[in-house]
Amino acid sequence: MNPDPTQPRTANRQENGDLRATEEHDLPPGRHQFHKERLMSQIHDDRRAAAPRNPFLRKAFLLPAATALAGALAVGVLVLTPGGAQDGPHELATGPALTTTIGTVDAHGAPRLLDRISLAAAGADAPKGRAGQYVYIESRAATTFVQTVDGVSSLVSRPLHTRQSWRSPDGLKGWLIEPGTTGPDGITLEGTDEKGQVPKPHLGAPSHDYLAALPTDPDALLRKIYEETEGQGNGRDQQAFTTIGDLLTESWPTPRLTAALYRAAAKIPGVVLVDSATDAAGRKGVAVARLDETSGTRTEWIFDSKTLAFLGERTVQVKGTGGEGGLIKPGTVVFTHAIMVRAFVDDIKVTP
Repeated sequence: MNPDPTQPRTANRQENGDLRATEEHDLPPGRHQFHKERLMSQIHDDRRAAAPRNPFLRKAFLLPAATALAGALAVGVLVLTPGGAQDGPHELATGPALTTTIGTVDAHGAPRLLDRISLAAAGADAPKGRAGQYVYIESRAATTFVQTVDGVSSLVSRPLHTRQSWRSPDGLKGWLIEPGTTGPDGITLEGTDEKGQVPKPHLGAPSHDYLAALPTDPDALLRKIYEETEGQGNGRDQQAFTTIGDLLTESWPTPRLTAALYRAAAKIPGVVLVDSATDAAGRKGVAVARLDETSGTRTEWIFDSKTLAFLGERTVQVKGTGGEGGLIKPGTVVFTHAIMVRAFVDDIKVTP
């Protein structure tokens, strides 16, 4: 039982007919791993389960896996067609746009804050599971985007929802349950790539075991991140910040590695302190952030002001406008994601 319900929980402390018109929206910066996971899973699921009798066959996902994934990530656009091989059509998003007050930036405060955060992270309990267990991450997430239906574009949100993922430490087995992406029973995260081979873990899609082998020297770690993400994203430094953020939100690094990631982030030019930010669960805190000059969005890592525990991440439009027709105005929360629980569990679909 966690004594403070406002904090992320860590369990197992031994060691969150005709088809309807498609919708299209910009892929929020920093969510490459998040969408790679679901896109690759859906490609695999469609290939395995789709049949001519299926009226909700998602044609977009019948492209070769490498082509579909590369296209979606290269141009920053994810095209979703309603329906799925298992669950039938998903509803188009109709919620109001998510907005926030833009926090004030301290251009020189991030290194000092990240030093304190890294010290706090290094003292956390190390995640240790037994053989055969799975890494369980439960989170809350929501997005705002430009949706185009029958040629008419509007700014909408996909409502705040709970996302649950299970991954074996080696990354070979897994499961995902997320409203709007999967049915109630979820989808498998197992599968092969377009060559029929089991994908090897890497920085963009790490396994728990892969993370354990990463260097914990901040300089060596940042050098590896720069080298392996060369040519990706909107610039070298922005992609490094994005990669570290994805590792913090979509996996469960050891305390030593987490501390090293924070110290590495402190060395990235343009990283700033934001005085106030609120995560997807409504928890307020302080943030470490970086502005993507290309998109005008700022990705913020949110920490509890007192304990310095990592709460989650959000991406806010703070400069110019984004989306089709410039509908995404400053103050729009493009993406928000709060970690609620990280734990080792005994099997897929088992919760702490």
